[in-house]
Amino acid sequence: MNKPIRRVAFVTMIMFALLLANGSYSAMFRTQELNADPQNRRARDAEFAQDRGPIVAGDADKTVLAGTEEIQDRFKYLRGYPGGELYAPITGYYSYDHARTGLENSYNTELAGTDDSLFVRRLIDMITNRTPRGATVETTILPEVQEAAAEALGNQKGAVVALDPKTGAVLGLVTSPTFDPNKIASHDVGDADKAYQELAEDKDRPLSNRAAREIYPPGSTFKLVTAAAALEAGLKPDSKVASPEKLRLPGTQTDLGNDSDCGATQSTISRALEVSCNTAFANLGLQLGQDKLRAQAQKFGFNQRHLSDLGAAASQFPDDLNGAELALSSIGQFDVAASPLQMAMVTAAIANDGVLMDPYLVGMVRGPDLQPISTHRPTELGAAMTPENARLLKQMMVGVVEDGTGGNAEIDGFTVGGKTGTAQSDPKRKPFAWFTSFAEKDGEQVAVAVMIEDADIERNDISGGRLAAPIAKKVMEAALR
Repeated sequence: MNKPIRRVAFVTMIMFALLLANGSYSAMFRTQELNADPQNRRARDAEFAQDRGPIVAGDADKTVLAGTEEIQDRFKYLRGYPGGELYAPITGYYSYDHARTGLENSYNTELAGTDDSLFVRRLIDMITNRTPRGATVETTILPEVQEAAAEALGNQKGAVVALDPKTGAVLGLVTSPTFDPNKIASHDVGDADKAYQELAEDKDRPLSNRAAREIYPPGSTFKLVTAAAALEAGLKPDSKVASPEKLRLPGTQTDLGNDSDCGATQSTISRALEVSCNTAFANLGLQLGQDKLRAQAQKFGFNQRHLSDLGAAASQFPDDLNGAELALSSIGQFDVAASPLQMAMVTAAIANDGVLMDPYLVGMVRGPDLQPISTHRPTELGAAMTPENARLLKQMMVGVVEDGTGGNAEIDGFTVGGKTGTAQSDPKRKPFAWFTSFAEKDGEQVAVAVMIEDADIERNDISGGRLAAPIAKKVMEAALR
């Protein structure tokens, strides 16, 4: 063999060796990456041809929120959502060209039957030549709570979250406007893409999860955090605080006014909460200082992410505040921002003797044989308040409903506590109306937060009590009836 041929043979051997090495490396280490590549239509076709497991509610009937139907087309199985828009913020959608969201995404491998926990099941299916099936994801959602929240919120832009204070279980999670995931899950890829584009371009953002993935100025509902910090610092509900008609913000020529009659130039903390007195709580925040206020907010879960199953956003309490910023932050303005989920957590911790529970949406995952694969255990995130102070603040919240701005949430036969809020983020847009509350009956509890975005009200209106409290009332009744 002459020298040129030997060189060509050597180069060819090297190329074959590199090709073999690359193929072996891809097979061993890049399978998951290649399967997840959006350009890999073969992998997507195979995934869509699987009998995907259902997502069900937490009621006794295990109401199906998302299921799979066998049909006669190239994909064989069609994902469907019997509740349509009702559970979309929870299930998300499962789409050929637009991937997945919500629980369809966070529990994709379990639902698809490809999770490592289902390896033995897949092996048995392979041996017995049975069609592989996905696992069942059991949520904590109660249909009666979800339905009551959606009906009460109606067409208003906003969100509702209901929690079990003792466990952290999410009982209801509604956002409006919402969308019908059936349209995006259609096997007519053209129709599905058109439906998605219309939703993505809608100025009202129906694909946004306002309950957990968006944060807003909480307004006076944040006064619960300020009140908690005051109690933890040794003050009492009957401790007096200055409550003038106007408060000159430190270092500025701007006056902070009140949206309600505080009654006197001095007020007890309890009464200031009942009538939502801005100047009293601004003075209280200045008295406590930003470090105590920030620490209290963080004990309630601010500046941390929760409910990872839905990719929830972290609520925010700002750093490095000057005097004016601290005064505004103490009443839930300036750069304080919270999700409805976060404000429900604040109320839930107060109702639960000061113990903050980690919110969760999935209670159990079951294999196709209905045997549990994983079970969620309620988890404490920590003590936001001492039990004694939490009970004092609970009673103060009851006063808000019985003698203050939250009267529209009162329910015969229930112990109800709450806090109203009206918040502004931009002088050019309408305010946000808030109400966060708890209810107790026969040893059972529920915590509910309601936010109405761009409420059609005057800026000085105590809108949380007028618009949001009736919604919370209906949800609390549904949860504890």
